[in-house]
Amino acid sequence: MSRVKTHVRKGDAVVVISGVEKGKTGNILQVFPDKNQVIVEGVRMIKKHAKRTQDRPDGGIIEREGPIHISNVKLAKSASSAPAK
Repeated sequence: MSRVKTHVRKGDAVVVISGVEKGKTGNILQVFPDKNQVIVEGVRMIKKHAKRTQDRPDGGIIEREGPIHISNVKLAKSASSAPAK
């Protein structure tokens, strides 16, 4: 079994470079290398209908992040990665 190498990993700060969410930034919450997808905090918010459970007796609609293709994100430049002068 071989691992798929990706240019980003969990916890990295990224910028969305294409699509409807272009220009948004956030941290990566999950990486799915086999599907070439990532979940970025605060990007591509989707609504999910939840059934009634003991934890959520009323059920309802939950907003959460949806996956986007890994090629649509790039690492965000941070102050620590800037070259020293």
